[in-house]
This record gives sequence, structure tokens and C-alpha cells, in this order.
Amino acid sequence: MVTLSNRAARQVQTMRTAQADAAKQLRVFVESGGCSGFEYGMSFDLPKADDNVFESEGVQVLVDPTSLAYLTGCSIDFDDGLHGKGFEIKNPNAQSTCGCGKSFN
Repeated sequence: MVTLSNRAARQVQTMRTAQADAAKQLRVFVESGGCSGFEYGMSFDLPKADDNVFESEGVQVLVDPTSLAYLTGCSIDFDDGLHGKGFEIKNPNAQSTCGCGKSFN
């Protein structure tokens, strides 16, 4: 399961409202790259047949089966303060993360 904080959910809802296609949901995924081996990605996308679908704070979250192996138990927050990093993913499965928090191993 992937969960969103209240702040992250509000930001996703704001961004989703600006989308032209209301059928698209938040997709969270993992791909090769970054300075630690894997990096997180987020986009708005249409659901696919093999997606895992979670609901958190009123937001549907789509995760493909491969990414789910890396993302189970993750929580996503949003920080827009003076030194805010935007979306921050806290991953209990990561052995190490880079300084920017966007990639992990």
C-alpha cells in the first residue's frame, strides 16, 4: 500500500484539477536511474489492467506490479516551505537514498 499525507493529497488534487483529462489518476512508479540505482516517478495516467489501485486521503493511487515490489509501505508527503523539496517519498524498503531524496537503492 502507498499512502499520502493530507498535504500531499491536497497538492495532487490541485494538480489533477488543472489536468485536461479528469479520468487520469496519480501514478507512482520506480524506474532505473538516479544516483542510487532507482528513482521515483509520479505522473497522471489512465489505469491499466494490471495496476494495483489504492485510495489515500481521497486520492486514487496507481502502481504497476513491478514498482509495487519497491513501493509497498511508502508514504508520500508534500513540503512547499522555504526549503521545501516538493513531494517526498519515505520508503521503508530503501537500503540507502541520495541527498536529493529522489533516488534510492
